[in-house]
Amino acid sequence: MSDERIWTAAVLVIGDEILSGRTQDKNVAQIATWLDVQGIRLREVRIIPDVEDEIVDALNALRARYDYVFTTGGIGPTHDDITVDAVAKALGVGVIVHPDARAILERYYSARGGELTEARLRMARTPEGAELIPNRMSGAPGIRIGNLFVMAGVPHITAGMLDALTGALEGGAPLVAHTIGAWAPESEVADLLRAGEKDHPGVAIGSYPFFRDGRVGANFVFRSTDAERVVACVAAVRTALEAAGYTVTDGGI
Repeated sequence: MSDERIWTAAVLVIGDEILSGRTQDKNVAQIATWLDVQGIRLREVRIIPDVEDEIVDALNALRARYDYVFTTGGIGPTHDDITVDAVAKALGVGVIVHPDARAILERYYSARGGELTEARLRMARTPEGAELIPNRMSGAPGIRIGNLFVMAGVPHITAGMLDALTGALEGGAPLVAHTIGAWAPESEVADLLRAGEKDHPGVAIGSYPFFRDGRVGANFVFRSTDAERVVACVAAVRTALEAAGYTVTDGGI
């Protein structure tokens, strides 16, 4: 893997239920965390409705800009699951019933005393030329075609698909992170944090304030692909915080 090139990704969340607020998205967080371990940076997230033209436009914009694009949602058995059709349209290919996907679904439902109905067969549809992403949870596979990864909307199913993809994507150095916390107002330690980043190139410090029990505090997350730089930066900022009179909690508050 290359330590120099930064590999990037985007997530396209598809679903009216997310936009309506009826369902809370959990996939973005787990995909982002997984990508960090693969040495890939999540750079953009879009949430769009179940409208084919909007999916097509978003896919074409994202896949031209990033190394990888992950979609979640819209690959189920119902009429409004249109992601496969939209992906095929964006790529300019047809839609087929993938023979391997059909066989997987036949085995899955047969083992459970069910039948592969026309609705369930929709979950075997893929853009022509696609590969399958195994799904040990519900049988219906995810889809990989080019730099696009079409995944389920249900978080635990997506988690299984990510597990199946672990180590399969080219990426850079994994991102290392360390968190410390202090009962310190952000405004009082901003210069201290800025100095920490300046003195330790390659380390980014995120500051996340909170208000609890009538007190103001913040957690500080140090991120880099270089573990030694993270350790050094954390030590320097910890020393500066303690010199300013703040007690530092390793792991955050």
